[in-house]
Amino acid sequence: MISRALALAVLSASLVPLAAQTPPALPASVEAQLPALTETYKHLHRNPELSHHESETSAFVAAELRKLGYTVTEHVGKYQDGSQAFGVVAILENGPGPRLLYRTELDALPVEEKTGLDYASKVRSTNAEGQDVGVMHACGHDIHMTVLLGAARELAARKAQWHGTLMLIGQPSEETIDGARAMLADNLFQRFGRPDFVLSEHDDPMVAAGSIALKGGPLLASSTSIDVTMRGIGAHGSAPQLGKDPILMAAEFVVLAQSIVSRQIDPQQPAVLTVGTIHGGVKRNIIPDEVTMGLTLRTYSDKVRDQIIAAVRRTAEGVAIGYGIPADRMPIVTVSQTEITPATYNDVPLADRLRAVAVAALGADRVVEADAVMGSEDVGQFSLDGKIPAVMYRLGASDPAKLAQSRASGVPLPGLHSALFAPVYAPAITTGVTATTSMALDLLK
Repeated sequence: MISRALALAVLSASLVPLAAQTPPALPASVEAQLPALTETYKHLHRNPELSHHESETSAFVAAELRKLGYTVTEHVGKYQDGSQAFGVVAILENGPGPRLLYRTELDALPVEEKTGLDYASKVRSTNAEGQDVGVMHACGHDIHMTVLLGAARELAARKAQWHGTLMLIGQPSEETIDGARAMLADNLFQRFGRPDFVLSEHDDPMVAAGSIALKGGPLLASSTSIDVTMRGIGAHGSAPQLGKDPILMAAEFVVLAQSIVSRQIDPQQPAVLTVGTIHGGVKRNIIPDEVTMGLTLRTYSDKVRDQIIAAVRRTAEGVAIGYGIPADRMPIVTVSQTEITPATYNDVPLADRLRAVAVAALGADRVVEADAVMGSEDVGQFSLDGKIPAVMYRLGASDPAKLAQSRASGVPLPGLHSALFAPVYAPAITTGVTATTSMALDLLK
């Protein structure tokens, strides 16, 4: 029979707040969280939402953070058109000390999942162009949210080990690279305090699950969205001589645009120009009046970016002039002022500091050097053009054996934005929670 004194001791312990209890060692604590975090991950994966529409996702993340004792504010962010964003800000104050901003993304992609997983997304939605599309977390934002929630629990339980303020951000619309700007436009730092550090992670299929990759300096390219409308003169398909065919002009533009980077830009300056969409025509035997193309441009240099934009304008106009398009029907080239973000740079001293922390937490064999890539992110917006030290680390997402086989054979694994992308979630989640918690504890010590 249990003694009265022991029963009282057990009851008293159960009533001690989470942060006041002595938590187990971090690896054991994270491993104990894995079953619950797995359910969280699968729930998020099954229920993705497109950029600007993350209502259920943001509400879920906000509710989970409230359960952990964070002060949570929803609907933070205003887009350029005046509409409200679904940003989430969760604050946990723990006395005087540094303020750390840690960010996750909330949105998914217009991709129809083809992984065949038992928790695969079957969600369909309507995109901004009015098209019916599948929706999938093909970029791992479901992993990122799960890692944030796991780290949030660990840090709430370890308040005796740190001092300062945690600012956890659930950012909408990363895929359209206007979510961070929307939150800042809603006076994020004026309302919730300016951070001393910005930390984030992104899963990476080129890094083995169970490991992370980290580097100081350039990490991700800038991104600029460009729309090009080739305007022609409509006619019957049987009499093309009576019109000016914008489909033919668009086709020629697409081919010529590929020579801009290869023949007009210094080969030592990284740049990628991609034509991702092309829309024109409504019927086979009608030459339409116009064709619209959507382009993305990636560079590390503002000078190179401006040079390529000028070349895009020049190329489009040159094609139109060659086809005899009148002056009032010249192409329209529009550079987006919302889907645009600068290059992402990791603060070098901070990256060196966090690498040492990660090695201590994970082991030297599980911390590798990251590669700079031409993908883009808008998390750098939170650093205010480098005024606030910021670091993003890469979180391994692929089976180590399959990754080694891929490297040996040269056959790539399904990557980010692929309908077949399926991260090895268990080691990715535990590694991410361990690394993020350890880095946060160091920054707030």
